[in-house]
Amino acid sequence: MQRRAIIRLIGGALVWPLATRAQQSQTLIGFLSSRAPGESAGVVAAFRDGLREQGFVEGQNLTIAFRWAEGRYDRLPALAAELVGLRVALLFAAGGPPSALAAKAATSTIPIVFSAANDPVYLGLVPSLSRPGGNITGMSTLTTPLGAKSIALLKELLPRASVIAFLVNPSNPSTAAQVQEAVAAADRVGIRLRAVDARTADELDAAFAVLAKQRPSALLVSGEPFFDSEREKIVALAARSGVPAAYAWRESVVAGGLMSYGASLADSYRQAGIYAGRILKGEKPADLPVMQPAKFELVLNLKTAKALGITIPQSLLVRADEVIQ
Repeated sequence: MQRRAIIRLIGGALVWPLATRAQQSQTLIGFLSSRAPGESAGVVAAFRDGLREQGFVEGQNLTIAFRWAEGRYDRLPALAAELVGLRVALLFAAGGPPSALAAKAATSTIPIVFSAANDPVYLGLVPSLSRPGGNITGMSTLTTPLGAKSIALLKELLPRASVIAFLVNPSNPSTAAQVQEAVAAADRVGIRLRAVDARTADELDAAFAVLAKQRPSALLVSGEPFFDSEREKIVALAARSGVPAAYAWRESVVAGGLMSYGASLADSYRQAGIYAGRILKGEKPADLPVMQPAKFELVLNLKTAKALGITIPQSLLVRADEVIQ
């Protein structure tokens, strides 16, 4: 055999085990989401950014196994069990309470980080925000109390409003608390609140058909993962029905919605990525307090307001964190 061929053969024999070891050294984590991959690119990127800040880069020293329920919450327990069966080093529960509860039910030993979970103590995810204990921690979004703030903002925007519809998903375990808080907030400003249910895309069509007949003064869309995954559809239906709508997330206003008030969804995922990286480095979920958002953003869309024939008062414009022209 020629000398060069021997060198290539030996070199290949040396490189192959090294490459194999490099692949084997990658940490595997699970990504369980109640949402769909097509509309989650932004939050997935934010999660990766948080991991990168802790030194974990997908394809280098990290592998992420994704599982998507695509709005069908009944699929989450089986998807969580699949990820547990892969023996992931960490399970990230994305897309609010349904994912977090499915992950918690699937394992009591694998570390879990959740994102965008509303009121995790009420849901039974953790006994305390400051001392979560066990194998789970994450990010809270506080969407239940923020619904009351959104109702007050709608009243300021529409002083003559008498009835507000509240679009909710009864499949979400946070819904009962959100409706109770919203009804109380509406009563305080002299508004009647009507809850409208939607669990599926077809039920969204039916809900807006009801709204077209009832003609409420405004619509409040709950901070619900399924609704966020259907934001384009919901914004289009609201525009078609001519109802002013307020949302929990900025992304809906960018898509053409009128107004939003809430925390940054992307930042919640980035912070979750940071927590995941810290846990992979050896910290325990029990020692990491559940994080709450420090900033809430008011976002307004002037183009949508004009299409609806609404003049946004200066008192709201000066307080807005972002005004989309």
